[in-house]
Amino acid sequence: MSNIAALMERNKAFASSGAWRNTPRLPFLPFNGLYIITCVDPRTDPADFLGIQFGDAIVARTLGGRVTPAVIRDLSYIGYLVEAKAPEGPYFEAAVIHHTDCGSRLLEDPELRHGFAQRAGYDEGELAALPATVPAETVRADVARLLDAPQVSTRTTISGHVYDTSTGLLQTVAEPARVGS
Repeated sequence: MSNIAALMERNKAFASSGAWRNTPRLPFLPFNGLYIITCVDPRTDPADFLGIQFGDAIVARTLGGRVTPAVIRDLSYIGYLVEAKAPEGPYFEAAVIHHTDCGSRLLEDPELRHGFAQRAGYDEGELAALPATVPAETVRADVARLLDAPQVSTRTTISGHVYDTSTGLLQTVAEPARVGS
């Protein structure tokens, strides 16, 4: 039996509830005006620790919650869509969220990192830069990366936060700032 089989019943309940009809208008303007970038770790589901609901936010989940070229591309695309299709806005905030006790830190182990790089064909140097070793520092670095990215709309605001897996609390470590300011 598939692991997703049980979730298919939940999907039927969702579909019959009609909640899917309450969606933000295109071009992808979430109700809360947020684009959340966080980790793939199941302990860090923003629906739970932020209480977001269907349509409240765009959520990008990456290893360690790190800002990757794909995240920059997607954030740039959403910003471009807003500028092109809804120039009056509203514009949105991208919130970078890393967390304590992150599994990405396992890539700090040179042997594990080397084995993964060999198996999957990834560059070891890129993998070495990936771990959210000190979450407040890696968040600030990723916020700076987005603020400096020429592809990201200057109408986008970027903030940075750390989720503490031992307390459930979120702490702001990079106050909201506009791209290019």
